[in-house]
Amino acid sequence: MNTSIASPQVARSAVAASAPDPRRWKALAVLCTAYFMVILDSQIVILALPSIERALGFSPGRVQWVMSAYLLSFGGLLLLLGGRMADLLGRRRMFMLGTGLFLLASLGCGLATSPRVLIVARVLQGVAAAVMSPSALSILMTTFTEGAERNKALGIWSGMGGVGATSALLIGGPLADSLGWSWIFYINVPVAGALLVLGPMLLRESRDDDRTRVHRYDPAGALTITAGLMLLVYALVEAPAVGWLGGQTLGVFAGAVALIALFVFIEARSTAPLVPLAIFKSRTLVGGNLLMLVLGMAAWGVGTTVSLYAQKVLGYSALQFGLGTAVLTVMAVVGSTFGQGFVTRVGFRRVAMVAMLLLGIASLLLSRIRVDGTYFGDIFFGLFIFGAGLGSCAVAGSIAALSGVTRSESGLASGLNTAAFQLGGAFGAAVVATVAVTFAAAESVPALHRGYQASFVACAVFAAAGLLVAELLLRRPSMARAG
Repeated sequence: MNTSIASPQVARSAVAASAPDPRRWKALAVLCTAYFMVILDSQIVILALPSIERALGFSPGRVQWVMSAYLLSFGGLLLLLGGRMADLLGRRRMFMLGTGLFLLASLGCGLATSPRVLIVARVLQGVAAAVMSPSALSILMTTFTEGAERNKALGIWSGMGGVGATSALLIGGPLADSLGWSWIFYINVPVAGALLVLGPMLLRESRDDDRTRVHRYDPAGALTITAGLMLLVYALVEAPAVGWLGGQTLGVFAGAVALIALFVFIEARSTAPLVPLAIFKSRTLVGGNLLMLVLGMAAWGVGTTVSLYAQKVLGYSALQFGLGTAVLTVMAVVGSTFGQGFVTRVGFRRVAMVAMLLLGIASLLLSRIRVDGTYFGDIFFGLFIFGAGLGSCAVAGSIAALSGVTRSESGLASGLNTAAFQLGGAFGAAVVATVAVTFAAAESVPALHRGYQASFVACAVFAAAGLLVAELLLRRPSMARAG
């Protein structure tokens, strides 16, 4: 009798679990707002660095850590572990925990009175972002079923990331010039507070369906990959100052390679791996993440270089140039909007290839900047084309990396996807800085101009590498495999 009564209940529960969440689009708005906020904070400090340097007494060589501390902890510290924790402990729970920590860390950044306090607060901000971002994307993946509707949701998500990355300069410049540098951090407090209120109302709780793995972790794997990625990003950030072939750079790189190799060795033999190596058998997952890595390199490379050119060569204020980046933000939205529709129609490979072509063309246009240049003559059209490529490439890369991923691994896959973009940003910023210093060889305006020209050419090389990745790795699976 108990079986006959329980069966309809089980059936109703299964139907309820598989039925689309009626609140899913409102939930998407919450998740996209969170993603916008964490991506925004990775670049919003660029135009405020001079103000922060003067206010807190940073030395010129150390002020870069206001940006690098966030990238280190976000891109290298917990992204993989954050996604895995979301899968095992509960996706909504970890999202709320990360949001609360992000609110407190943002408040700490704004109230900082010394360089050390600000850098520590930025590290905590990055840790919070590393928990929030993969948790949010994992919730999206389990809220929308695979197909056109999920592609649309991922397109909106990726577009918000592109908008966050491109609007950082638009928002950061006016805030730093009008209200003061602290407000680039205070702006997060009411947004995070609203997310904490709306999250429990609109987001479903979910976790890995495999109950045998709920309380099993891989501390050795987490330790080695975290330390390895931190060393790798640290080497990239410091290389422009100490030299790419210096003893410190080579030693740190060697340590990073050794730790990452040890991580692979541990994961291959672990009974509960942090990152099951079998996940990398998916060519689209590998290709999508490599595409996001290259996209991050191009986005940070162009963003950093064009802001320095506008301020140091053309003499723009942070407010003036911040407003001038509006075209980049608008075109990123346009690119992501059209990109998600074209991915559904023609596939993510073709969209990615066109996007990389746009990024390469834009970078080459920007490489023609002049010492006595103007906004419309030297910057506008490059940013216009770059924004369209950025938005559409983010959509194609995210959908490719997450297509075919199982529900139980959605947090891990989303962590990989976001880590690739952030680590690409750290690598791209380091490379263009090194190129600029090498070709400038002086602090005069003509010398700086030559250095920035070379940096834009380096960004075009990034785009060419992305085009190759899209061509080789983002092919559609066969019909038999898809079935």
